[in-house]
Order: sequence, then C-alpha cells, then structure tokens
Amino acid sequence: MERYLAHIAENGREQTVKEHLDGTAKLCGGFAEAFGAGRLGWMVGEAHDIGKYSAPFQRRIREKDVATDHSTAGAQQAAGIWGPPAAYCIAGHHGGLPDGGCRTDVPGQPTLSGRLKKQVAPYNAFSTEVTLSRVPVQIPHVMGRGGFTVSFWTRMLFSCLVDADYLDTEAFMQGSPPPRGRRLEADVLLERLKTYVAPWWDAKTELNQVRCQILRACLDVGTQPPGLFTLTVPTGGGKTVSSLAFALRHAREHGKKRIVYVIPFTSIIEQTADKFREILGDEMVLEHHSNVDYDDTEEADAETRRKKLATENWDMPVIVTTAVQFFESLFSNKPSRCRKLHNLADSVIIFDEAQTIPLPYLKPCVRAIAELTVNYGASCVLCTATQPALGPLFREVSPQLTLREIAPEIDPAVFRRVTYHHIGKLSDEDLAARLNGHTQALCIVGTRKRAQAVYDLLEREGSFHLSTLMTPNHRRSVLAEIRRRLKAGQPCRVVSTSLIEAGVDVDFPVVYRSEAGLDSEIQAAGRCNREGRRPAGESMVYLFQPDGTYTAQLPHALKRPLETARQVTRDCAALDDPEIIERYFSTLYQYEGEALDQKNIVPRLEAGAQDNSYPFRTVAEKFRLIENDTRTVLIPRSDDARALADRLREGERSRALLRQAAQESVNIYPQHFDTLNALGALEILDENVTILRDCTRYNEQTGLALLSDSGVGIFL
Repeated sequence: MERYLAHIAENGREQTVKEHLDGTAKLCGGFAEAFGAGRLGWMVGEAHDIGKYSAPFQRRIREKDVATDHSTAGAQQAAGIWGPPAAYCIAGHHGGLPDGGCRTDVPGQPTLSGRLKKQVAPYNAFSTEVTLSRVPVQIPHVMGRGGFTVSFWTRMLFSCLVDADYLDTEAFMQGSPPPRGRRLEADVLLERLKTYVAPWWDAKTELNQVRCQILRACLDVGTQPPGLFTLTVPTGGGKTVSSLAFALRHAREHGKKRIVYVIPFTSIIEQTADKFREILGDEMVLEHHSNVDYDDTEEADAETRRKKLATENWDMPVIVTTAVQFFESLFSNKPSRCRKLHNLADSVIIFDEAQTIPLPYLKPCVRAIAELTVNYGASCVLCTATQPALGPLFREVSPQLTLREIAPEIDPAVFRRVTYHHIGKLSDEDLAARLNGHTQALCIVGTRKRAQAVYDLLEREGSFHLSTLMTPNHRRSVLAEIRRRLKAGQPCRVVSTSLIEAGVDVDFPVVYRSEAGLDSEIQAAGRCNREGRRPAGESMVYLFQPDGTYTAQLPHALKRPLETARQVTRDCAALDDPEIIERYFSTLYQYEGEALDQKNIVPRLEAGAQDNSYPFRTVAEKFRLIENDTRTVLIPRSDDARALADRLREGERSRALLRQAAQESVNIYPQHFDTLNALGALEILDENVTILRDCTRYNEQTGLALLSDSGVGIFL
C-alpha cells in the first residue's frame, strides 16, 4: 500500500497523513472538550487534511511541485456528516474562515458555498486509513436569534483545529514538542500574592483602611459561582492588585485555567505587567502587545523562547494584552489570530478600564463577553473607576446575565482628592495666561492642533508639550523630565492631548481639562493630587469649553460624549458620584442607539442563522477597534533613529526592526502625509516605510509640524 505523507522534515524524516490526522485529532478534541465539543473536535481533526491523500498533493510534497488545494476535500466531507460549522473550520484552516456565500455561487468561488461545489482531485484512499463517524453536534445555549452564537462557536472550534494543526506539525518538524505553556497553579500564586500584601493589613490611614476593605472583598467574592462581575474602584483604590486577588481566588475555587487581563493602553499594560511579575514571578506572566517582541533566536534563553511561542496561543497562567488584540482576535477569520481563542474557555478575564470600549463596537464586544460567560465557562470582570451602564445591554442578550459588584459600597468622598470647577469658554490666549500664572499645572485639550497652539503661548522656562505628533521615545524622555521637575518642586507647565490620561503616573496641584466625556474628565482628575498630599479643596480641576472652531473639528466619537457630559453634569460639583456616572453612560448609550454597532457586526452574524451563511471574512475586515487610516513616518532625530533608518534603506525588514522603528515614528493622517510629500519632506521606501527627509519639520518641543487644519481625530 502506498505511503501517504503529510510532512517531510529538513533531515528527511517523514510524517504520514494518518499520523498527522491522529495527532491533530487528539489535540483538537482535548481543546474542544472545554466547551463540550470534544468528540466533534476529534472528528474535525481527523478530517481536516484528508485531501492530502490525493495524487496531486503526494506529488507536490515529494517533488516540491506547485501548491494544491487539500482543505476543500475535508470541508466537503464535513458538510455532509457534521454540518456547516465543521465545514467552515476545515475549509479555512489554512487561508482563514471564508464567507458563507449563497446558493448561486459558482464552483471554486472563495466562499464556503463555492468551495463545497468545487471539483477536487480524488482522495478516496483516505477511507482505508480514516473512519469519519457521525457524532452529536451540540450547539451551546443560544442567545438572540442564534446566528451570533453559532458563528462564535464555529470560531472557537476553528481555534481548536488550527492550534492543534500547528502544534502537531511543529512537534514533528522539530523532532519533539518544544517547551510550551505553563499550567496555572492558582493556589501557589495566591499564596505569593498574600505574602506581597501582608504588610498592608496593618493600615493606619483611613484611605489605606478602605483599600484593604476593597482587597478583602475581592478575596471573599472570589469564592462566588462563576459569571459576570463588575469591580468599581475609584482612582487610588488599588484595583490592579485587588482585581488580581479576585482572579486568583476565583481561579483556585473553581479550577479556572488562566487569567487574562485586557487593557486599553500600552502604557497601562507595561506597568500592570511589571506589577504582576513582581508579585507572581516573571515566568508566570505573558505580556502580549505590539511593543513586545520576545527573542526566539538560538541565543535566547528557554524562558524567552517559551514566551515567544506562548504569544501564538496564550498557553500561559497570566496574560496581559490589549483590547485591540483581544477583541479583534475574537472577530478575526485568520488562523494565526484565532489560535489563542480556545484558551479563553474556563478562564478569568479582567477588562480593565471597561468604559473605554469604543462606542461604535460596544454591542459586538458585549455579545462576545456574553458568549464567553454563558457558553465557555469564563468569569468576566468589568473593572473601572467609572462603571459604564452595561447592564441593560447584557440583559438584551440574555436575562441570566446579571452583573455582580465585587467591591463593597464605599463613600466616594474617601477617595475624593480634587474639587471640580466649570469655568466656561476660554480662548487659547486666556488659557495660556492662566497656565503661566501657575508654577506647576497640567492642561489637557481635545486636539493636537490646539495642544501646539496653546504651548506656543506659554513661557518657555518650565513648559512642556505632549502629543502623538512626538515619537514614543521622545514623549518618554519629556515625561521623565516632567516627573523630575514635579518631584523637585520646579516650574512645570504641561499642555497635552488626552494621551496623558492613559495611565500616566504624574501628580499636579492643578489641572485644566477641555470639556470631554465624563470618564475622560474623571481620568484627567486622576493626574491632580494623585498622591493625596494636599487638601481636596486646594486641588482644582478646571473644566473649560473650547471655542467654536475646535468644537466643530471634533469627530462624532468625541463630540457626543462631550455633549452628554455637559448635559448630565450641569450644576453638579461631584462628577465622580456613582449616580452621575450611571446617568451619563445610560444617556450616552440611549443617544447612540444603533451606532453602538456602527459596522452592523451583530446583525450580519445573526442573519447567518437563516441559511448557515456566516460572513466570517467580511466581519474580520470590518471589525477594527482602531481604524488604521494613518501613515507612519520614521523621524531620524537621534543616532539610534538614524541607524534604524539606514537599515531600512538597505532593505532590511523584520518584525523586531519595525517595532523598534515604531518607537521613533509618528502616525499622521493622509492629508498631512500628502502635504509633507508634496513639499519633498518625505522619503518613501515602500508602502509601509517612510522616513522624514526634512528634519526641520520636526520640532524638539512640539514634534512634527501640523501643516493643515485637516486630519483631527482620536489619538491616544
């Protein structure tokens, strides 16, 4: 009998198709068992590569001939035996989950309908080695019209298959399974945390006593049954460590497999991951975002290589990642991005700063959290100082989704360290005059253009500017000088865009904030009297209205929250009152309505229930938490940046190099890019790499010069 091969290693070792199918089936079935689909997962693993029994594929693998389609055969078998979900998974296990298409699709179209009609090379020999049996296909608890639930379940099954396929192939190619993953030993890690916080319990001040009260509540509530939770802790309440305490206690009590932290901003991620490593140990924490690149060369140590591999499927005890990485993976169709999804089952997932989920994608994100909670055994925690009013949105999905608050009821006055004061409209000149009158002050405005304009009116000694028109490395050096001056009591006046609200640890005696969404205004207040060393009555947060020119330029995503906050907080001094926050978010969501799902993600997927035609590829293209309509320009302002530019000019390209270059780059809108290019200020190497040729366009105080009034948007 002919020996049918799936893979040939560099040293000539051979893996048969049967060996690969069995190895993949075992892994896939084990992964899918976490959500009750173990038997189907096994069968999908057995069927995924049966197209490799065809003569064209066997010729290709032996003779390195042209590529052949080997996934359609398995999809056609799966459709007839187990139905569309299994067929989607097998059809897309290399190229990605396809759109379902429609009955009129012609054979060979890149939809599932077209693939199922496609004529493929004979692969009948599979039946002599592989038995494909019917197994029950148990769709989980259906919510809504059912389409979203089935499509989510399909993507989770797809995750099991592609991860199993990668892992089995990797183990064969390398001769043995590489060092991957680590089991969550919640009891061990919980003891490490208890040791870390032990000195805190003997609290002397009222503030520290309340922090201990919150921490104790998190440990106690961790014993409650799995489900959907909120953790509402004012700024300064210690929610980072307290939320970890809940997660570890909950994981120990209920056997959860891992803890995933979903955080909106990389500045917060880095400090959160550092804190977790300090408490739990470096080997327990995987930090996964665009600014981290683990070395996987031969020179790297085993632990670094393990983490590099774990970024592919999140097989680690504690993962700290971005909201973009998390949610875009949940709506992706690509095998590489979906590999990790099955490892979210039976986990504790903490959504830090939950109020920052972008409004245009709020409904699909809520639906995804609901699915993970109800059908995949995850316990999800919405963690924030300004809890959004998401209860009604969850109840729309399922009446059984009730939010349980973890923190005890705390008088907000305990954490109140500032006094808010509305001061009406201010021109740039009036604002600059006020700032010049302070020794130390922070001003946060809504646009990069206004940040530059106000800064230009400040006294130069002790004045600083921060915006995303400065490179990340430039901003870090400026922030270091700002912190030094604040600590030394030296003059320090800063005008910034909202980027400074994103977890940046600075402490000013007074803050001016251009009116914005209520959560942004409260975040700004967190930069005033942060350490509580001054009386609240002497720590002022002045809220002012920008003039009409700037307001008109704000995009809807910023204008609507500003108008809602103005309406809700009129004549209100305590902006951080829980009732005011509840009213703000309820009003905002009511105003937005269908705009909470701007790309119609949920209706598209729900409609698939009619004929099992799910637009996986279309949804993946449309779901973008951050719209990528900017161009990146490398600024060669330092020796290191110039060296990176030279390497890029020589044609060198790698993920690590591009990540280094990103720290010396600025993202700008197309209008700004085109203007600079027309002036001959840019050196465009390729579609993704551009270098600023005329460095006089970059100011060491304010960054890249804005050359037009267009291109105002959301930059954090």
